[in-house]
Amino acid sequence: MGSLSALWQRLRAKVLKDPLPPEDVAAGWALGMFIGCSVPFGLQLIVAVPLAMMMRVSKIGATLGTFITNPVTIFVIYPAQTYVVNKMLFGGSLSFARLMSVEWTWSSVRRLGAEAMVSFFLGGFLLAVVLTPITYFIVRSLVVRQRNRRAAGKSRMMSP
Repeated sequence: MGSLSALWQRLRAKVLKDPLPPEDVAAGWALGMFIGCSVPFGLQLIVAVPLAMMMRVSKIGATLGTFITNPVTIFVIYPAQTYVVNKMLFGGSLSFARLMSVEWTWSSVRRLGAEAMVSFFLGGFLLAVVLTPITYFIVRSLVVRQRNRRAAGKSRMMSP
């Protein structure tokens, strides 16, 4: 557990010490969150990092933001996003229990049919639309607060 804590602290320090303005750090995280929700697992970093480079936002944030979907969370997030949109658009022809039993590989999702594919992609987009601005404002607030604390600490150390 100690190594996980140390990894978290190093990662946190790296994110908070990103030299970019807080808005660009937050934009990188928001971009990663958007990609993590709307692009299928396995393609996210291929999309997020070049976009972050082109947009000149935090590449670290874009990378970490995509981790909303990972080998553990996709087995809950993907069925939930698919189920919600399927219920809204198609009257819930796909049961949540059935979606929870899917392996969530391309071939297994294709076997569910076009309705499931449409529900999956629209569900991911819907999730992205909700979580992206939330991510931006939370990360921006955290970075600004941490930088203000650091600046206040330095000024206290410098004053007699």
